Amino acid sequence: MHDDTFLVRATTQWLVRPNDFPTIRRRCRTCPSTKYRTRGRFRVNANHKLLDVWLLALCDRCGETIKLTVLERVHVRSIDPTMLNGFHHNAPALAAKLLADPRLAHRNDIALDWTDAWTLEMSPVELPKADVLEVSVRFAQPIPIRPTTLIATGLELSRAEVARCVAAGLVSSERRLTGRCAQDFSFAFRWQ
Repeated sequence: MHDDTFLVRATTQWLVRPNDFPTIRRRCRTCPSTKYRTRGRFRVNANHKLLDVWLLALCDRCGETIKLTVLERVHVRSIDPTMLNGFHHNAPALAAKLLADPRLAHRNDIALDWTDAWTLEMSPVELPKADVLEVSVRFAQPIPIRPTTLIATGLELSRAEVARCVAAGLVSSERRLTGRCAQDFSFAFRWQ
């Protein structure tokens, strides 16, 4: 049992933010690739007063274009004017918001790979002077990431070292630290 009375505690906040669009996972029809990239470009097609909207993505290998259905046969007046303007002007923020929606992934039978598409912003803290680091992690957008990967990135440790610390009880959290997480959580890390 540790005596926590004389421990020096440091508190910090981390923000997980996207820095690029995720890789879209779907089998290409013309080559063996399963990776597509989007740059946030939309295609809008009008059929009288009904609109179809697609998000365009290109195969990483052969350049084949796929259209991910965003809206299908929707009356123009039922679309929020800001969103409609975003479709017409290829708004990257709108594309990122739509990609984060699980309904888009389900509707188009795709999976998203967030590897190298996120960054961790941290407020500075003097680590060597603290015995316990209490961290509050926030997500700017729901990006499914392993908590151990976040902790390893933030503390500049390997995932294996973080796994050993979790097993040794040096990392504690109310949330399970296994699997993937896309919701805010907090944890405490005790330096040995």
